[in-house]
Amino acid sequence: MATKRVIVDPITRIEGHLRIEVEVDENNVIQNAFSSATLWRGLETIVKNRDPRDAGFLMQRICGVCTFSHYRAGIEAVEDALGIVPPLNAKLTRSLMNQALFMHDHVIHFYHLHGLDWVDVVSALSADPAKAAKEAFQYTKYPIATGENDLIQVKDRVKAFVDKGELGPFANAYWGHGTFNFTPEQNLIALSHYLKALEVQRTAAQLMALFGGKQPHPQSLTVGGVTCVMDLLDPSRMGEYLTKYKEVSNFIKNAYYADIKMAAKAYAGEKSVTEKAGTMNFMSHQEMQLNRTEYLFDTGIIMNGDLSNVLPINEDLITEEATHAWYADNEPLHPYNGKTNPNYTGLQDKMTIGPDGTEIPSKSIDDKGKYTWMKSPRYDGQPMEVGPLASVLVSYAKGNKRVVKVVDEFLKETGLPTAALFTTLGRTAARCLQAMAIIDNGLETFTTLIENLKVDQDTCAPYKIDKNKEYKGRFIGDVPRGMLSHWIRIKNGVVENYQAVVPSTWNAGPEDAKGQKGPYESNLIGLKVEDISKPLEIIRVIHSFDPCIACAVHVMDQKGNNLGVYKVDPVYGTSC
Repeated sequence: MATKRVIVDPITRIEGHLRIEVEVDENNVIQNAFSSATLWRGLETIVKNRDPRDAGFLMQRICGVCTFSHYRAGIEAVEDALGIVPPLNAKLTRSLMNQALFMHDHVIHFYHLHGLDWVDVVSALSADPAKAAKEAFQYTKYPIATGENDLIQVKDRVKAFVDKGELGPFANAYWGHGTFNFTPEQNLIALSHYLKALEVQRTAAQLMALFGGKQPHPQSLTVGGVTCVMDLLDPSRMGEYLTKYKEVSNFIKNAYYADIKMAAKAYAGEKSVTEKAGTMNFMSHQEMQLNRTEYLFDTGIIMNGDLSNVLPINEDLITEEATHAWYADNEPLHPYNGKTNPNYTGLQDKMTIGPDGTEIPSKSIDDKGKYTWMKSPRYDGQPMEVGPLASVLVSYAKGNKRVVKVVDEFLKETGLPTAALFTTLGRTAARCLQAMAIIDNGLETFTTLIENLKVDQDTCAPYKIDKNKEYKGRFIGDVPRGMLSHWIRIKNGVVENYQAVVPSTWNAGPEDAKGQKGPYESNLIGLKVEDISKPLEIIRVIHSFDPCIACAVHVMDQKGNNLGVYKVDPVYGTSC
């Protein structure tokens, strides 16, 4: 079968650098897909021979979005290695900061990174604001920013961009694409929430800064506990957290969740988002401490989409290999023994589809050899999807009452079957369902902390590092993009080896030695693209994972040498 190659590079509205290459048949159905991260992560080498207490501060620089996730992972990996158990106050404070991160991250993802894959901004300009204001009540009793006057103002703001001959932040997208399913009024509702979310995400960032000192890159975690004891003992500080938490929660419930329900109904018949996922194996880890003993989300593995049998995780079965990654050591290695030795083999000359739909010569990946800076993580040799969908599915399958409640309500209100969760639409909805579970239950953490502070004000545990001993430890948890693990070996009082296995590596990693695709690649195969010069369907699928390629790959040369020059064509092969 003759195929044509399509390159989407870079995938924008993500963190980091990612290119997707696909082969399509004469009907524009994707027959093969390749995910390629184009810059190298070297953070594991940078932290070597450093004091292990520096690990969290260095590793949080992996990314500018999920900084707290890697910060906490670096801190808790060292605590695990040294056998340190932080005080309850420290655990609960970290959980409150984590809740703030999830609320912040999920709102930004849907509206500012993924939302324009569902919302046709230009269509909103033809909407009837009065009709849209009335429709908003179909999805919530208390709509936000959807009064008729609000919507008139939103139309005027966007029209001002158009009248100037540009769409500002909404430029260069595929407006009018055949797979946009919202009505003009629904587009206007979601567009108003897009703009409102710019304000709400600021409040969510302040939630983190209240206990973290700043956001991004908070500074209040330390090996053994937290340093923000004065904030925890300040009633006004705690009251401010509660006020801002409720403000963000209100937006999540009455705008974000409402828009997800609206999308679920409008896109229920759109095959590009409702086809079954390519990888049906899901893995998540316990996360979000609520009180002394309970966590909001559960640990487990679902194989082949079987919700009747949730398996435990055996950490010894986690490996990374580099058969198709630009590293020298191909064999599958457990993260404690992982190696980070680059081996870049470059691109090849191939014919690919240009912007006018004709074939042109181009630089393309070597899909028979190495083609990405991401390794291939595997669990017992199998590819796994991680992320909010995995977390929601595992908790739902285990009968977690807090998660079952929000999932069942969503399915009932949208009329969707449980099988709809195993799709791009379901993956997008799962982020919101995770946020809903947090706002429904997160204040239990807050009240538990308040009550414990009345009798116990400890925030840090004592410890000692014996330079004559060797240690190893890890952090495993779920962060906004899925299961994250950091693995450390300590020798002579310094870091001997460090490996970070991050969510976007699990999801975006390449083929392994057995020819098994990772979730990005497998979820694209079989997808029909309406117009290969406007590959919105590809972008929508990839964005549903909320890629953080900066987490999966990173580059730094301590001597300041020029490692490479990268040129991105601003017209050909780009996406919004």
